[in-house]
Amino acid sequence: MRSHDVVMRWFTDELTSGRLHVGDQLPGERALAEQLGLSRGTLREALRVLEVLGAIESGTGSGPRAGTFVTASHGPAISTVFRLQMATRQVSPEDVFRVRLALETQAASQSRPEQGDWGAAAALLGRMDDPELPMAEFLRLDAEFHVLCSRTAGNTLLSVLMDALRLVISDHTLERAAALSDWRGTVDRLQREHRAILDALRSGRGDLAAEHLERHITGYYGLTAAAAR
Repeated sequence: MRSHDVVMRWFTDELTSGRLHVGDQLPGERALAEQLGLSRGTLREALRVLEVLGAIESGTGSGPRAGTFVTASHGPAISTVFRLQMATRQVSPEDVFRVRLALETQAASQSRPEQGDWGAAAALLGRMDDPELPMAEFLRLDAEFHVLCSRTAGNTLLSVLMDALRLVISDHTLERAAALSDWRGTVDRLQREHRAILDALRSGRGDLAAEHLERHITGYYGLTAAAAR
């Protein structure tokens, strides 16, 4: 078994058994290497894999945050995989569209008003109203708004997937927006739709929000596809 597989199996077993939890500190490098029968150099390389995956985080120096701790920051690692899949053409634009549609409408239908950070959502839309805002920044904030809305479902896995897709969505919508001749008109339309989605979620009408989201996402993809032809 490869060294990182040994460490991954140990780490997974410790979490599954409840001997390790998010926030716990891992044993010291010397002790853990001896426990697993690995050299310290080999262990260090395997721990780097876990860190890249967002499973652990290492702190240097001294004090309470020095050492290696269990985390749950998997979004960036999953996002990297998604972006690589897009770059290698293993995932198509149609795939992104379909997954977005499924995740976001499902999140909306399960949403609960008490779960929403409505102040943050409204603030994002306020920033997006700036007529001088560059297209790339608008679409980055757009993706952030959609991720924030999806969290109202209270579904941790769905939130992780949406957060991981955030950069993919931003990159993908920017690529498609390049074909649009009337960007300002598109912004006005998107902002009206965003506020309708927000109003429905905030008032507890999840099914209506899901309908708005379906029209919103489908409409943007249709508009950009027509402009590209």
